[in-house]
Amino acid sequence: MAPQTSVVVGYDGTDESDHALRWAVEEARMRQRDLVICHSWRWPYPISHVDLDLEETVKRMGQHVLERGVSRARDLTRSVRIRPKLMDGPAYAALLHESYDAEVLVVGSHEQEELAIGSTALQLPARAQQPVMVVRRSDHHERVVVGVDGSAGGDAALAFGFQEAALRGWRLKAVYGCWEPGAVAGTDLALFADRDELMRSCGALLERVVSPWRTKYPRVQADTSLVMEGPRTALLEAAKQADLVVVGDRGTGSVGPLLLGSTSTAMLQHAPCTVAVAHAITGG
Repeated sequence: MAPQTSVVVGYDGTDESDHALRWAVEEARMRQRDLVICHSWRWPYPISHVDLDLEETVKRMGQHVLERGVSRARDLTRSVRIRPKLMDGPAYAALLHESYDAEVLVVGSHEQEELAIGSTALQLPARAQQPVMVVRRSDHHERVVVGVDGSAGGDAALAFGFQEAALRGWRLKAVYGCWEPGAVAGTDLALFADRDELMRSCGALLERVVSPWRTKYPRVQADTSLVMEGPRTALLEAAKQADLVVVGDRGTGSVGPLLLGSTSTAMLQHAPCTVAVAHAITGG
């Protein structure tokens, strides 16, 4: 497989996409990757009503938005190669098409609790294979919070979270909200009848999955937190003191292949800071 060579950001001229652009510029600089700035224009009427002259006008408007984004990015950095990309169609589909040569995808987000179900910030993380960062303004804490649950998605979140913390020189907290009986199968359900045994078992799992990443990134100040709450509650509380929350696309629960897990969706909708969704590697 060819190495991933770019950071891809969606830009539409809004304040939210300006914040995403700033984040993406920094990602590209730290990772020493090209920055691909994408804008997707779309003819807003049914195909039977296409007016070629007006369609060309709409396309030119999209080009102007894209040029504005490129100009803003160049004001922020001179060390990153910038490649503009004008596309048509729904934004999430256009970005998904561009994602195959990406290392990271970056998009902006409305304020928490304002994301529509069909928004790019929810659609793209559910369908992309690369990490997707949904940028939201927040206070600066210099901390990455990672959701851990022992799943393949949780391992992917740890990998991405430690990498981000190392690149940015931030602290990291791995949070395991272990009180979720609905996500535990078989005989493990018996643990919920014994709080002390549950804490011992889950605490051991938390330290076991974090340990290899501490070894790989010895300069990252990494702490763990075992919380006797559900993962959504635990992560939302931890996110109040974070710049970035990293979660897997799905955890130990069972969801469809094109859907995010409930915790990931909750973070995208309600977290007060930027959220990254990392995807577990599938297949042989």
